[in-house]
Amino acid sequence: MYKNIVIYSFLLFSFHGIAQDSHQTLYENINIESDTVKRLKEIVVQKNPANSKTNAGKAGIKAMDLPQAISVISKEELKNQQVATVSDILKNANGVYIMGATGGYQEEIASRGFSLSSNNTFKNGIRYFNGMMLETSGLEKVEFLKGSAAMLYGNVSPGGILNLVTKKPRYEFGGEITFTNASFNTYKPTFDVYGSLNKTKSIGFRLNGAYEKANSFRNNVNSERFYFNPSFEFQLGKNTDLLIETDFTNDSRTPDFGAGIIDYQIVSIPRNRFLGVSWGYYDSEQLANTITLSHTINSNWNLKFVNGIRFYTTDLFSNTRPNSGTNGTVQANGNWNRSIQRTQAKDNYFIQQLDLTGAFKTGKLEHKVLVGADVENFKTQTTVYNSFANYDTVNIFENYNAAVEPVIPTLSKNTLTTAPISRFGIYAQDLISFSEKWKALAGIRYSYQDTESNVYKYSDLSNAATVNNDGAFSPKLGIIFQPTTNHTLFASYSNSFELNTGQNESGTSLDPSIVDQFEVGIKNILFKNKLFVNLTLYQISNDTFYQQSLSNGNTYSYIKVLAGEVTSKGLEIDITANPINGLSIIAGYSFNETKFGTSDYYISGSQLRYNPKNTANLSANYQFKNGRFKNLNIGIINTYFGERYAGRSTRAQVANDTRKLIYLSDFFQSDLTLSYSFNKFTLRSKLSNVFNELNYNVHDDNSVNPIAPRNYSIALNYTF
Repeated sequence: MYKNIVIYSFLLFSFHGIAQDSHQTLYENINIESDTVKRLKEIVVQKNPANSKTNAGKAGIKAMDLPQAISVISKEELKNQQVATVSDILKNANGVYIMGATGGYQEEIASRGFSLSSNNTFKNGIRYFNGMMLETSGLEKVEFLKGSAAMLYGNVSPGGILNLVTKKPRYEFGGEITFTNASFNTYKPTFDVYGSLNKTKSIGFRLNGAYEKANSFRNNVNSERFYFNPSFEFQLGKNTDLLIETDFTNDSRTPDFGAGIIDYQIVSIPRNRFLGVSWGYYDSEQLANTITLSHTINSNWNLKFVNGIRFYTTDLFSNTRPNSGTNGTVQANGNWNRSIQRTQAKDNYFIQQLDLTGAFKTGKLEHKVLVGADVENFKTQTTVYNSFANYDTVNIFENYNAAVEPVIPTLSKNTLTTAPISRFGIYAQDLISFSEKWKALAGIRYSYQDTESNVYKYSDLSNAATVNNDGAFSPKLGIIFQPTTNHTLFASYSNSFELNTGQNESGTSLDPSIVDQFEVGIKNILFKNKLFVNLTLYQISNDTFYQQSLSNGNTYSYIKVLAGEVTSKGLEIDITANPINGLSIIAGYSFNETKFGTSDYYISGSQLRYNPKNTANLSANYQFKNGRFKNLNIGIINTYFGERYAGRSTRAQVANDTRKLIYLSDFFQSDLTLSYSFNKFTLRSKLSNVFNELNYNVHDDNSVNPIAPRNYSIALNYTF
């Protein structure tokens, strides 16, 4: 009965309004003039979210003037909802979702039918490797720039970009300490301290960090994470700021490839049953540093230089994965001959970026321009070891005894793959105001990229190398009509190219994919800033979509085939409402169809894997402002995830391919939050997956990870 009440409430709220472009209350730093020094202070002002500016947009364009959809999850929302993972954040951004999981150590993000890989994930302006569980305690806000971002960022997938903004230095001393206890023996202390390092308050700092140690609802699975995020801001002059940010994460956890698969059907076994080796590990470490130099030339022109570096390493040593393929197959009676695998990877990334923004007039036309250039260098190195076959035999239908495991084997190296990538891009954008009602956003980027791939085989000392040199223009054009300051209608077109790594079955390097994207929408501010509405329609076409070859039992991910054309069509409805004092509502609905067109490899019209047609979200938070319950905060978070397919299927017959799709049902999940503040303390609690829904995140046919059952967290926070 209670489940039905929540569902009915969800539908009622979803029908009441239609979406927005940026989420509820946002806070931004403003410039404060002191006696002799103009500096960025921590004083905050409540703003109209529709007039907010995003870091991801680079040019400082207001949301209402941007001809594409954008979602911003503010620090207040992050705090009220007590987010702990990326999947928690995504509950506020409709149309952006977890498309799968790998080994329980990665949340794979997608939007509008396309994966948001590390090329599409940013932290403080530089690309951030998302192959690990991301820490959320250091986040100031999260931005989703939906749709095309190629004009600004070059080689990105068409679904959009995710930008993580960490907490910034402040000049008045303060901070907070939090201790969290949660289900599955989870313990997590965090700290956040900020202030000035000198009397003139020209040097600000912020130090925040976290330590987390946890078991899991899965037997024999545990994790440990260290996080440290120091930042410093130097006021070098009246108009010049230097911001230095460092972000370090060390994460170690047990690889867990989930429930088994028999004949491409998810096996009904207890949710807590672990099928991996108890000694397995996935160790990952990431260090990122960003130096941002900002200079105000005058009241209209600003210059920004960004220098960023990132170092990332992983070491996976575990069992191979229970699947329905030719290797590691789980038998009908549940017997599974486990094998052992090991992979080590290093990823080094460097970027230098220069942006000039300004505003000027030509006659009656007003211009807001962005001119920039960036240089990027990737260096990746992956070592794959020979698997150890038939390590032991277990039965997935029986309780597993880790004490009887054989000794840990020693594996020999199989291949070493190095892939250096160099990129260069120049871009220009102009927001032209023809009148108070009509505007146009026009931009173009030229990108050039050198891509190498070297695969060294230890068995015969051979080396296979490919080299790609690609360059292309990425234009963008948007038309904006604003009949009033509270209403925006827009239409936009963009074209981009996406480089494809790997080689075809003949050993030749792959052509880049050309992507066309059309988007139309309407944004509204209603009822005196109490309701913000965004409705977006889009179509994305990728003319050369590559997938891993499945012919003749191929197991190498870098060998790919041209799957044909892929088209994504969809609708997004977003709502943000503040109907009464203390009540905030975020809701949305997304419909998407991502299908294959003409293809020799896939059935024309078949749906791409992992992408649900329907997703929806509704969260409500109420803070008592007066009376007996003053400072009490209650909230509910509802998400709906539609049915979809996973697995590795060509949907058409190719040589020696017997793979099938894996059906995943839809599910509805509800979370409850409660917090109370007294003096300088805040007590927060959260009950997740209230109705104990069972569903799965699936990667290919070999990592079928159940979502967590009903669980709790309790946190005590002290602010000083």
